[in-house]
Amino acid sequence: MKRICLFILLLEGCYTMMFAQNEQKELKQLQTKTQVYLDSVSRQPDWLVSRLQMYWKTHATDVFVKGESFDHVGGDQAPVPTVRFTGTRGTASQYDRPRLADRIPYDDDAEGNVTFINRQTKAKEKAHPAKTGRNIEGCNREIMGIARDAAKLYAATGDTAWLKVALPVFDTYMQGIYYRNVPTDLTHSHIQTLVGMTSFEVIHEDILNELTELYGILLADQKIVNCKLLNRKLYDAAFKKWADNIIANGVPHNNWNIIQANFILKIALVLQSDSSYDDGHGREYYLDAIVNRSSLRQWTLRRLADYGYDRETGIWYESPGYSIGVNADFAEFIDRLDREAGIDLFAQLPEVELSAYAQMQYLFPNRMICGFGDTHPNYLHTRTADFLLSYARRHQLDSLTARLERVKQACDKDAPTALVEEYVTPTFYAPNVSWLIQRTGMNPKQDLAISLNGALGNHQHANGISMELYGKGFVLAPDAGIGQHLYSGADYNEYYSRFPAHNTVCVDGVSDHAVMMSQHGFEVRGLSSTIPTTVKQSAPSLTGRAGGGSATATVSQVYFHEPETHSDQLRTNGIVKTSERGGYYVDIFRSRRQDGKDKFHDYFYHNLGQTMMLNATDGSDLNLKPTEDLAFAG
Repeated sequence: MKRICLFILLLEGCYTMMFAQNEQKELKQLQTKTQVYLDSVSRQPDWLVSRLQMYWKTHATDVFVKGESFDHVGGDQAPVPTVRFTGTRGTASQYDRPRLADRIPYDDDAEGNVTFINRQTKAKEKAHPAKTGRNIEGCNREIMGIARDAAKLYAATGDTAWLKVALPVFDTYMQGIYYRNVPTDLTHSHIQTLVGMTSFEVIHEDILNELTELYGILLADQKIVNCKLLNRKLYDAAFKKWADNIIANGVPHNNWNIIQANFILKIALVLQSDSSYDDGHGREYYLDAIVNRSSLRQWTLRRLADYGYDRETGIWYESPGYSIGVNADFAEFIDRLDREAGIDLFAQLPEVELSAYAQMQYLFPNRMICGFGDTHPNYLHTRTADFLLSYARRHQLDSLTARLERVKQACDKDAPTALVEEYVTPTFYAPNVSWLIQRTGMNPKQDLAISLNGALGNHQHANGISMELYGKGFVLAPDAGIGQHLYSGADYNEYYSRFPAHNTVCVDGVSDHAVMMSQHGFEVRGLSSTIPTTVKQSAPSLTGRAGGGSATATVSQVYFHEPETHSDQLRTNGIVKTSERGGYYVDIFRSRRQDGKDKFHDYFYHNLGQTMMLNATDGSDLNLKPTEDLAFAG
């Protein structure tokens, strides 16, 4: 026993030494990266702070926007420079921001213009912010990141030279926020309920990440606090105003809510207790706002989970491209709230653990996720399991740790087929997103799959009954995805989110319905699979669904009411596995108008490959021809 204990102590010593060495290496890298800014500030104290995007000359307190674009500044003149608001809600820009060293110090004019690089001429010129996308936010985050790194180096080395980099940037910015008001939308649109202090969306107040981390580092040093280098009354008031606006604005019933909650949590953790403030709004107040007290646009985590998760399947009510991120956000929030605030929500939110297993059902046999709604093709990340593992290990929950480590292994794109098949079923239906998948198994080269989706839930498209086919290692009939500029571009509005971009049937050239938050799901009228008796029946314990990991055949039938033309649509899909090498699909689509005034029914099908032939039932070639004759009329 003594030898074993000695061996354990030696191992612990080795790990401690390795950890210390890694810390020293990271510190050295950080110092090397940040040294150039310390040198610049040493030569010219305002070198870094003068490059912040501020209203240096106007000291404007009010910002006015027109919908999703900046318009102008006004209001009273603040006693100090105020923080400049960003240009547009979307990222599209006619200008690039200059390198930090090339930026004009104290850049500002009465119209709020900025000096950026014209993408066409490559020359620096004055530009209206509405032409610059979100580059203004990017400039300030870059500088605040440097200040945050300098604060880290001060905390690690005790060298006060680093404070001369960090403190002026932080102080200037926080005073600028304190005297700035929430922007006003001149069009009185929905934007007024979304807008933040620095960004058009409260979920993109991203500079709070750097600000709260920097402030926390400074507050942890008692010498700085005792010397009163921090104007804590002003800084806390500015952070509280920021948190109040995030609570007042935003969207409560989707991924926005949890992103907002994360920002509010970060602010709460750098505030003092409620009793420290005249209004009684401190750390406990803001924690309560996200844990126990729902408001119009900021729900508690429990209410959000009740709204969004299907308790039987563990599927979140958004498209995979968003739901996978929401699962991870929930898990991260549980871990951080427990670790940093001492509030344990794990037992209150069992859906979050279930989601770590359930999201495996999104997988095609090549380990890539299916693509309905606002989703890009991608592999399944392990962030949900990672954050839950952090929680489980801290609480020494061995059984939970073992479960999460196993599902994390199964998430790997090179995971053995047998392991992945423990978490997927031959047929799976998630009613809260109107999505159904059939597969013969998870062998990347030999198995086949069909994914069907309607349009129910958030971040969904107008697509009727859409289909993706998988075989021979590829998504052979892929969904077109989200487009180049996400959901803010014309390509998204006119194509990617509409019927012709999907493998579906469009009636009389006019089939359509609402996108984003859609209410047009299909009705499952039949779903079954033929399962080999040799398959280990492990998946039902995770999903509540019957079946094992593979099948020799599957079949489904779904009904959809196409709302634009009031048509009845019925799609029957099957897979028959004829050998270990593969098999074939069946797709029968019936579509007819209820009023009998049918003109034509277009079957849209997008496929990977070089050639395609369509044959009649007697085997003869249908002799299809290319055409450009797609138009609004006819």
